[in-house]
Amino acid sequence: MRVTVFTEPHRGASYDDQLRFARRVEETGFEGFFRADHYRSMGDDPGLPGPTDAWLTLAALARETSRIRLGTLVTSATFRLPGPLAVQVAQVDQMSGGRVELGIGAGWYEREHTAYGIPFPPVGERFDRLTEQLQIITGLWGTPSGETYSFKGEHHQLVDAPALPKPVQRPGPPLIIGGRGPKRTPELAARYADEFNVPFKGVAETADAYQRVREACDRVGRTGSGRAPLVFSTGVVVAIGRTDAEARRRAAPLHVKSALPPEDPVVGSPAQLVDRLGEFAAVGATRAHLRLIDFADLDHLELIAAEVLPQLDGTR
Repeated sequence: MRVTVFTEPHRGASYDDQLRFARRVEETGFEGFFRADHYRSMGDDPGLPGPTDAWLTLAALARETSRIRLGTLVTSATFRLPGPLAVQVAQVDQMSGGRVELGIGAGWYEREHTAYGIPFPPVGERFDRLTEQLQIITGLWGTPSGETYSFKGEHHQLVDAPALPKPVQRPGPPLIIGGRGPKRTPELAARYADEFNVPFKGVAETADAYQRVREACDRVGRTGSGRAPLVFSTGVVVAIGRTDAEARRRAAPLHVKSALPPEDPVVGSPAQLVDRLGEFAAVGATRAHLRLIDFADLDHLELIAAEVLPQLDGTR
């Protein structure tokens, strides 16, 4: 099981907080540092000192780290036009030496859109736009050097784009698509993704979502096509401790009212987290993104590195 750390800076974290945390993630042996792409907190707390832009932050971290994977879970397709987003991600991939991954979704949190004047169309249109974004991003990255790329869709049109810059990773940085949607999400994952992620749900619900995506891979002809098989991953909310009291203290923020849907956290001992990850592995997960809440709690990070990572294959 490969293990990354997933963070939510919109809850309240400066760039310096994220830099200190990402460096410790690298030093302690995790595979990667991923962050949410949001512009405001999910509850009434304003999340001081305020939001940081995901890709601006990852560009800076790319120059301050040397080994860990860096990416988003997930960038909202409503935030950025597909052409400029392809340029941004390719540039950060260059800046990192080929360590970037793009998690991308249709967008869901209306409150942050209205707060910052970002259009928030109905859900069907958001998925239509996401589909075009995926076509355009992969098209731009996959266009041979010296050739141009054009696209004509309902929402986006590109004419003779030079399809530059090129990312270091070819044909492009890994694409992560996730969620629990029963219809459009599985097909998009089957067609475009390198990884399919189910965030913060129980093992049975996660297994059902994986099966829907496997069936979609069969329908669209991905199975047996020669493409690399999809990576199946899970997102796990984590609050563990050396004692029950320590675990409860770390879990306290999970009880704050939030716009997020219900989650299935692991609250308890390192052994409980190892057991949960084993259950996810049994249904097909080969990668886990552990959501840690407090950027100041480096001890939590170090506890997982010392007591959990050594018990999982493929983490070091």
